[in-house]
Amino acid sequence: MKRFTSFRADFTASLVVFLVAVPLCVGVAVASGVPAELGLVTGVVGGLLTGLLPGSSLQVSGPAAGLTVLVFEAVKEYGLGTLGALVLAAGVLQLAMGALKLGRWFRAISVAVVQGMLAGIGLVLIAGQLYALTDAKAPGSGLANIGGFPGLVTSTVGSPDALAALAIGAGTIAVLVLWPRWRAAARVLPAPLAAVALATTAVWALDMPVARVQVSGLLDAIQPPGLDDLGRLGSFGVLGTVLAFALIASAESLFSAAAVDRLHDGPKTDYDKELMAQGAGNAVCGVLGALPMTAVIVRSAANVQAGAKTKASRVLHGVWLLVFAAAFPAALGVVPVAALAGVLVHAGCKLIPVRALGPLWREHRGEAVVLLATAIAIVTVNMFEGVLIGLLMAVAKTAWETSHVHLEIQTPEDTTEPVQVRAVGNATFLRLPKILDQLESLPADRDVELDLSGLRHLDHACEAALNNWTEQHRRSAREVELVS
Repeated sequence: MKRFTSFRADFTASLVVFLVAVPLCVGVAVASGVPAELGLVTGVVGGLLTGLLPGSSLQVSGPAAGLTVLVFEAVKEYGLGTLGALVLAAGVLQLAMGALKLGRWFRAISVAVVQGMLAGIGLVLIAGQLYALTDAKAPGSGLANIGGFPGLVTSTVGSPDALAALAIGAGTIAVLVLWPRWRAAARVLPAPLAAVALATTAVWALDMPVARVQVSGLLDAIQPPGLDDLGRLGSFGVLGTVLAFALIASAESLFSAAAVDRLHDGPKTDYDKELMAQGAGNAVCGVLGALPMTAVIVRSAANVQAGAKTKASRVLHGVWLLVFAAAFPAALGVVPVAALAGVLVHAGCKLIPVRALGPLWREHRGEAVVLLATAIAIVTVNMFEGVLIGLLMAVAKTAWETSHVHLEIQTPEDTTEPVQVRAVGNATFLRLPKILDQLESLPADRDVELDLSGLRHLDHACEAALNNWTEQHRRSAREVELVS
């Protein structure tokens, strides 16, 4: 009975992930300048192959927006045929990195950075999908999408078709919010699936003029790399692109794994195995000439929120992508794009930790700043560079907080006795201005005994600065005695 209950949860979750994956696969492919079907091929491989492999039990893989710009530039520079060779080589490199146990290093991730990553992705997702809610085309980047909101509002108000699509999208979001309150129904059918089914039924019954999902067959889009394409891997520029693909795909996947682990209480990710699973998936995508693969936080979050229990949900989502996109592409034509956009907008809102931000700001303001900076950087730049900025800020914050140093100063009343200064803590360049200010405030006409034995750490910058200050004080005919 327990096994049946688990399978039923995985089955319904897989349908939810499938509905979320379709617009992401197609959208990323179009934005990358390749046929839409190649995005679906990557989604299928992410489900059927990577989904079966060990690593992370609930995170779902497929084409991701983080590599869109790189893929677009690579296709423009080397051609669509070479894309498969690039992805294949990147997959092999990921397999090697996993075999060398490099994946575990990604476990050292600040909680604030992970929450900021989720928030940033949520904001980017919402900004892009608000256009899809009205059957409009998004300008592109996160900032461009946000800047285009006034024009979107104006064009929507003046278009009956756009208002019809908006009604479907808004209705989908309303069902997503209200459906969980009907607990009996929610236990049988997850809210996203119910919302899309109701929206599809309404569009069909009212014959509404809204856009539907459009997909052709997959077989014609598959273009395995030829010998000439593989031969280009020897050039320096191509190798640089391969390295970028491998590092960014690995980072996004393992950052995503850290975020997904925070969303559920099940088995946590084995980072090295997950890195090898991603490498195997990218190697197969390369052979098929498809887009590069990463773990996708939006799909993964939808998988967890839909109640998935095991990896069966992500494998089944790959089955649905293959069956409906390859064998019955027309079946997807009844699903309105605005309904899928509503699902993604709702998913994006749930990724933003609004309730946690207030307490975090009051209790750990530095962590809150890292969270906000990471989210803003992802919106204004991209996911990978945004996470790097967040990580650098987290490291800088930690370095600042751990480099506490205190100078204990005792000034005897007898002017013939030296001023006693004892340094305690960690003396790093971050605290150097404070140290020098205190030393320079000492009486210039008194000898000084500087005791450094209480320092747990003294970096080179501080050591050099203390030596310089000692020499300057001695030039004034006063003695400085160093105790270490």
